[in-house]
Amino acid sequence: MAKITLGGNPVETVGNLPKVGNDAPNFNLTNTDLSEKTLADYKGSKVVLNIFPSVDTGTCATSVRTFNKKASEVENTKIICISRDLPFAMSRFCGAEGIDNLEMLSDFKTGEFGKDYGLAFKNGPFETLHSRCIVILDENGKVIYTEQVEEVADEPNYEAALSALSNE
Repeated sequence: MAKITLGGNPVETVGNLPKVGNDAPNFNLTNTDLSEKTLADYKGSKVVLNIFPSVDTGTCATSVRTFNKKASEVENTKIICISRDLPFAMSRFCGAEGIDNLEMLSDFKTGEFGKDYGLAFKNGPFETLHSRCIVILDENGKVIYTEQVEEVADEPNYEAALSALSNE
């Protein structure tokens, strides 16, 4: 399990992120239109998974805005933002912010994505929500980059993540 901090206080996740070079675990998540999406829906494209606790927090919202802006700069790449927020909240946020270059997927039904990817909080005030992580997959669903942000309030390293795409 990863040991990270939330507001400077130690918290743990249920496991560790998938290892670089391994196949990414499959997922079944809910889109903002309530349709279901799986990893197979993205085969043939590189995929950036921007994972966070809730779009209703400042840092999470900033990460969505930043990746939305950068999304048009990368070829054959899908950017997916994932949290346990309800799809309605995600849709409302995207509409209000003009977010249209990425997808928002929710793990609200089961929380299995957070468990399978080892990133759900095991304890603390955000228990069962997702910790802040970036996982990047190649066109075949292999993990090529991961980042577990050490302090949940901090932003991910956008440049390192995007650089991993171009080094692929």
